[in-house]
Amino acid sequence: MQRLYDFLRRHPTWVDTFWAVFLLGLSGVSIASTSYASGRHGTAAGAMAVSAVMCVAIALRRRWPEKMLVLAAATGLAQLVLDVEPVAADFAMLVIVYTVAATGARWASRFALVSGLSAATLAQIRWPQEETSSAGLVAIAVFQTVPFALAWVLGDSMRTRRAYFAQLEERAARLEKEREAQAKVAVAAERARIARELHDVVAHNVSVMVVQADGAAYVLDSAPDQAKKALETISSTGRQALAEMRRLLGVLRTGEHKEAGEYVPQPDVEQIDDLVEQCRTSGLPVDFKVEGTPRPLPSGVELTAYRIVQEALTNTRKHGGPNTGASVRLLYFDDGLGLLVEDDGKGAPHELYEEGGADGQGHGLIGMRERVGMVGGTLDAGPRPGGGFRISALLPLKPAH
Repeated sequence: MQRLYDFLRRHPTWVDTFWAVFLLGLSGVSIASTSYASGRHGTAAGAMAVSAVMCVAIALRRRWPEKMLVLAAATGLAQLVLDVEPVAADFAMLVIVYTVAATGARWASRFALVSGLSAATLAQIRWPQEETSSAGLVAIAVFQTVPFALAWVLGDSMRTRRAYFAQLEERAARLEKEREAQAKVAVAAERARIARELHDVVAHNVSVMVVQADGAAYVLDSAPDQAKKALETISSTGRQALAEMRRLLGVLRTGEHKEAGEYVPQPDVEQIDDLVEQCRTSGLPVDFKVEGTPRPLPSGVELTAYRIVQEALTNTRKHGGPNTGASVRLLYFDDGLGLLVEDDGKGAPHELYEEGGADGQGHGLIGMRERVGMVGGTLDAGPRPGGGFRISALLPLKPAH
């Protein structure tokens, strides 16, 4: 049955032709059984001609709806002029009205409505019922007009429904394109975030390795134990940097967003202590204090806090100069987390921090502000009175709306 249904949908003209032939046969039987066969000269031939033309209009109604409407209307007028009484094939006019209202042009739809509403009235005027009052003739005309009105209303409703579904499909296609565009934008933003992550990891770990290498070279002859310890720090830091670089570059190469569980967990606030200890080991004195009651924070806030401290301490090592010290403060508020990172070094021009470092190739304060903005926080950075640099940030526990 499904194959038959699909075949009929693919060949609508064949279906219409079948019904046209059936209607023509029915009309022929009706004409042969009426008074046409006994004495009315030429009328039977005219009735068959009208039936044939109407059936042609039925067969081709979906291929050329406007042309078939005009053909059916012209045939009806000829039927009135030639005095060919209504035949079974006149049912084609009802079908044509529905077809044009559903699929034809707007002008054809209006013409079909006028033709359908006029057909019954013209037929009653041309062939009035004998022994029927004027009121009865009007009632018959109205009764015969109702099917044409219903056919047109049904066809116009089908047109409206198809237009509505077409609009829905167009909107769905447009939304799908917009969703794909948004997904591409999200991918680009995610890759930019990964690039910033890679910058932070490389800048921090490489700076630690450089400081340790310089210290090892300096004490290699006089203090072999300290040189060995520095080399071990370089080794472990390098392994950590390589591991994170492989993880991040793997995402950049494939362009696929895998489940978070497949990757190493992102740094959080608790790891700031390890970060500070690593800086102390590399030769940068850091005073670290936590004020308030520590409590679980959103992962985005924790990662942002860690990266801000990491970037700030990296900038201190790069621009602070010799004998520089730093301090890190974490302040837990009821509705947020405060960060204060200061150093007493000679610092660097504020423009270099904005550009991302002395080489102007990193992200610096721009990256910090982007991170803070993502969690709805605020960032204040600038030189300290008397020397050094200060970075303070307030990270709310709930994103700003």
